[in-house]
Amino acid sequence: MVKTTTRCVPSSPTDLPVSILLVDDEPRNLLALETVLADPSYRLVRAESGKEALLALMQNEFAVLVLDVRMPDMTGFELAHMVKEREKTAQIPIIFLTAYYGEDQHILEGYTSGAVDYLHKPVNPAVLRSKVAVFADLHRKSLALEITNAALVAEITERRSAESRLSELNTSLDRRVKERTQALHASEVLLQDASRRKDEFLATLAHELRNPLAPVRNAVQVLRLKGSMAPEAQWASEIIDRQVHAMSRLIDDLMDAARVNQGKIDVRLERVELAQVLRDAVEACRPFMDACAHQLSMEMHVQPVWINADPIRLAQAFTNLLHNAAKYMDHKGRIEVSVRHQYKEVLVSIKDYGIGIAARRLRTIFDMFSQVESTLERSRGGLGIGLALTQRLVELHRGSVKASSPGLGRGSEFVVRLPLADSQEMEQATESHSAPSLDTVSQPANRELRILIADDNEDSAATLAFLLEMMGHVVHQVYDGEAAIREVALLDPHLVLLDIGMPKLNGYEACRRIRDLPSGKGRTIVAVTGWGQPGDRQVSKQAGFDKHLVKPLALSELEEVIAGLIASKPQAD
Repeated sequence: MVKTTTRCVPSSPTDLPVSILLVDDEPRNLLALETVLADPSYRLVRAESGKEALLALMQNEFAVLVLDVRMPDMTGFELAHMVKEREKTAQIPIIFLTAYYGEDQHILEGYTSGAVDYLHKPVNPAVLRSKVAVFADLHRKSLALEITNAALVAEITERRSAESRLSELNTSLDRRVKERTQALHASEVLLQDASRRKDEFLATLAHELRNPLAPVRNAVQVLRLKGSMAPEAQWASEIIDRQVHAMSRLIDDLMDAARVNQGKIDVRLERVELAQVLRDAVEACRPFMDACAHQLSMEMHVQPVWINADPIRLAQAFTNLLHNAAKYMDHKGRIEVSVRHQYKEVLVSIKDYGIGIAARRLRTIFDMFSQVESTLERSRGGLGIGLALTQRLVELHRGSVKASSPGLGRGSEFVVRLPLADSQEMEQATESHSAPSLDTVSQPANRELRILIADDNEDSAATLAFLLEMMGHVVHQVYDGEAAIREVALLDPHLVLLDIGMPKLNGYEACRRIRDLPSGKGRTIVAVTGWGQPGDRQVSKQAGFDKHLVKPLALSELEEVIAGLIASKPQAD
């Protein structure tokens, strides 16, 4: 009968008491072995026969087998052979115990049957404990190694599983990234196409709106040149002119908004006097301020203030701010413009006493299409483009613009910061800057020019022709590009005003063919068109135009072209 002796409770698998099988047919011998091997780290199992031993070996795993050689039913050698033949128990070390001495054949048979050691009875307790301890420790290490190997195998399996999952995730992620990239690319293509179509639409819209405005402005200028209008007619013509100017400004803002979004606004910096830029801005906004009966005060420095700027673009920024101040203030308001130094910067303040700006609006006041007034309350017009454009133009001059307001109904102030030109540049500019003497400016003689107008908009052509005739010139009109070429050969005009979008032959091609005529090289040809984008101006320059004017024409622009021609025209012509 198998008996077990357990002495302790382990805390981990490797701390479990190792099992030791003691086999002897004499109970007193087994008791003696248990006494010798008593140890908390051992679990001693006793068997009194070979059969009991085999049963115990089938049920448990042992670190070492201590086996008596002489047993009645099955000798120790026979049991050892059976243990070694069984795969599960073949590695168990066997220590034989025998009472026989000096029999080499007997010892040889013990080792042949699988013994790892051979002890003679009576057994030396210290030797037995030492040998069993070695095999017990080896068993513990083997067990620990198995546990470690199992953990390693589990970890390797887990890692391989994780790698497999990661590979699947990477493959899925790569696929999703590829799909997302393709979707984003497709979206970008669609957005670019939509943006291109929008820009084309804005350009076409500007062209189509400018064309009908041209004859309206021409007609107003004709009425003014004729003079002696009744007060009512004078009042009506002023209203028409102001609204045409406002419409032209809205169209220009639309086109500038498209250029801002595309990043196509460039500035050409040069040393300029700030006061002149401000005067240009005031002059541009003066008609609107006068119509509103506003009072303007300007506080300027006595000494010139020099900055590096594009005078046209910077004047446009200040014009937008002045126009904004005038628009959002009731009639007979007051606008204050002041200039002051602050370290290496100049600060330009434009202050009004109008409707003011709510605190929540100040954060978005420079956003594109932002409106000071809500949609239902708006009464002053505008597209919400001017301030966004102003901010971009000021930033292109390495400056900044900031809005502030005490609140609704208490006015607002816009402060533009711009870097000063360095002191050396200021001195050089001051020395070289002087207003041209009126005596040195050639005054053109009032002489007659032959002018050809080609425009498929008959109202535009007719009103412009009538205006030029009132100025004392001989004017001919045609309505397509082919007729313009024929008329140039017949009329030999000093000035050719060509529309771009004409039937039969567009203005670009008409200009090229006129230049190819024997007298075409030195002839003055001006594009008068509703197409006003930088790309349109570049194309007209490449086609051979001397100048590009955008409809509706300002009389001053036309007079400047004519004055230049008269000044250069031979007296005998």
